[in-house]
Amino acid sequence: MGDDGALNARAQEILHSIVRTYIQTGEPVSSRYIARRRNHPLSPASIRNVMADLTDAGYLSQPHTSAGRIPTERAFRSYVHSLTARPMRFAEGERLRLELSEANTVESRVECSSRMLTQVTLNVGIAAALPATSQVLHRLELMALADRRVLIILVTGDHSVHNRVVMLDEALSADDLNSIRNYVNHHFSGWKLDKARRELLRRIEEERATYDAILRRLTLLYQKGLLECEQTPEVHMEGASNLVAVDLHLTRERMRDLFRALEEKKRLLELLDRFLELPTGEVAVRIGLEEAHPAMKEMALIGMTFAMPSGMQAKVAVLGPMRMHYEKAMSAVLHIGRAFESLPT
Repeated sequence: MGDDGALNARAQEILHSIVRTYIQTGEPVSSRYIARRRNHPLSPASIRNVMADLTDAGYLSQPHTSAGRIPTERAFRSYVHSLTARPMRFAEGERLRLELSEANTVESRVECSSRMLTQVTLNVGIAAALPATSQVLHRLELMALADRRVLIILVTGDHSVHNRVVMLDEALSADDLNSIRNYVNHHFSGWKLDKARRELLRRIEEERATYDAILRRLTLLYQKGLLECEQTPEVHMEGASNLVAVDLHLTRERMRDLFRALEEKKRLLELLDRFLELPTGEVAVRIGLEEAHPAMKEMALIGMTFAMPSGMQAKVAVLGPMRMHYEKAMSAVLHIGRAFESLPT
């Protein structure tokens, strides 16, 4: 029993039965209990021998001499490896898909996804949308304000709205701004922002000698960062309070430290990036997260990464105790992730 591949069919069956029972009860599992639950009779003594071998191989631990066994991280990894993410029941899946489709912005879909993951799994739901390396221009709006200020409204391909007020060196009239807006929308709608800015600069340089009126005025806005938008990830987490009812073997101070870590957007993004490394569209499961934070030693992360039509990358995940209902969490992640992925942006 040196590694997972060396477990024979009987040992693996008994091990996974122990894991399932421990997930349900949270109590050490005895050989007698497993013997009663087996479809094929096997004496408690025979099961004890298998459990002793599993303990020696690092799959089980025995908290007390007379107590049953508790699965280790290695046991949970073996168990999860045997699972596949299955579709949710049709009625529940349709309800979640409909609820998600009613969210019409990326921000609202991220929030909705994390909330639904929490409701379905009773763990911590996390969702994030990461901006594409280059956003696509949907349309530009310009509004004149007092004191030579202009409100730039940039709508990108994912329907995100970016507002910014800039101060110009000379005033531009409402007609000037309308001409610039129409020019940019006509020529560059559907272009990636960085490519559009490069082309605008080329045209400005090329037409400088001709003093093209629109391009001359457009230069004033270009110098103030026209078609630039600050791209910040959208991250939402819900359900952290569910961890209070879970015995993670943490002191009160360590639990507070864990909650503080979960409140940091940067820490959540690092967690998702670090442990959701499978190809897009595949459900990943990571058991034991001590590398991310000492208080997460007895926790697990189930999630998936996918690409949105706009070019953004999104991630949905469930964070919970190592003793969680993996099949349900994997199913929820798969369904909500695919629903999110399929929605138009």
